[in-house]
Amino acid sequence: MASGGPITGPALSTGPAAGGEGLAQPAPVPGTLVTPPTGGATGTFWRRFTLRRPLAALIIQRLGLSVGLLFAVSLMIFGGVEALPGDFATTYLGQSATPQAVENIRKDLGLDKPLTERYLNWLGAAVKGDFGTSWASKNSVSEQIGKRLGNSLFLAFFAALISVPLAVALGMLAVQYRNRLPDKIINVISLAAISLPEFFVGYLLILFFAVQLGVATFPATVYDSMGFGERLSAIALPVATLVLVVLAHMMRMTRAAILNVMSSAYVETAELKGLSAFRIIARHAAPNAVAPVINVIALNLAYLVVGVVVVEVVFVYPGMGQYMVDAVTVRDMPVVQACGLIFAAFYIFLNMAADILAILANPRLRHPR
Repeated sequence: MASGGPITGPALSTGPAAGGEGLAQPAPVPGTLVTPPTGGATGTFWRRFTLRRPLAALIIQRLGLSVGLLFAVSLMIFGGVEALPGDFATTYLGQSATPQAVENIRKDLGLDKPLTERYLNWLGAAVKGDFGTSWASKNSVSEQIGKRLGNSLFLAFFAALISVPLAVALGMLAVQYRNRLPDKIINVISLAAISLPEFFVGYLLILFFAVQLGVATFPATVYDSMGFGERLSAIALPVATLVLVVLAHMMRMTRAAILNVMSSAYVETAELKGLSAFRIIARHAAPNAVAPVINVIALNLAYLVVGVVVVEVVFVYPGMGQYMVDAVTVRDMPVVQACGLIFAAFYIFLNMAADILAILANPRLRHPR
């Protein structure tokens, strides 16, 4: 029976019938949406990759965010250094310098070029590891930083080697004896350590161990021909200062994370089985509290590298912090920019590593539903 309306019945396919591929397929009903199959050619590559490899996608996102953040920080460092009052040419030549002499210095250093051009030239060279030439000493900034960075990393490494295991052990001990005398003593000492700035802690250690007792070395000077034991003796007070500064924060975070896990059902089950408190904490609670602990440890490790500026100045230690402070004094901008960018890179990528380790350590992120 003929009808003027639309045909709503199934339409037969006119394609080839080999192997059953030409079987009749229902035509879409007018007014309805047709959803393309998941993973088809219409889906974006990133969406398909995220669905298939969620863990790899999270890690790639963290890497991309870190690189983008480092680029933004480089822009802020360059702009902030340019906005600082004063001028290197005037500082270098003195107040009695003629305008022509100042202009010649600026032209030799490339300061007469547009700001955008100078930034792009600096960033392009920095990506290759070339931070230019020091305006004050006329030496390669990269070579000078290589020596100073090694000293700073040497100091930060031994501070981390002592503080991280000690913080985790004290945090577990505080949980085992929570609300009892050992826990209260650890909390009081940690709060006192957090309240004191690092320069004050450093001066107290110098006064007590170097001046009054005479058992420590001050200033903490190291040089290439020193033996390993002499280096360790020289950095004893700076390392002690850094350990006292970062230990309390890591210990308190470890304690809080483990206490949060201790209220879980599987921990209560372990207690009902008669397991010892130390075994419950070490075998069941601590491994499941590792994600927040990793984050706080990474933040403090970043501080050990970035925050050594004050400690190095207090102990006259020849590291990156001392190098940067000396450069700021004479307006040596290539050195200031290079040190700022390296500090930012360490801080950003240590936090990125903490995020990735937290993802890998968390089963809910490794196996999302």
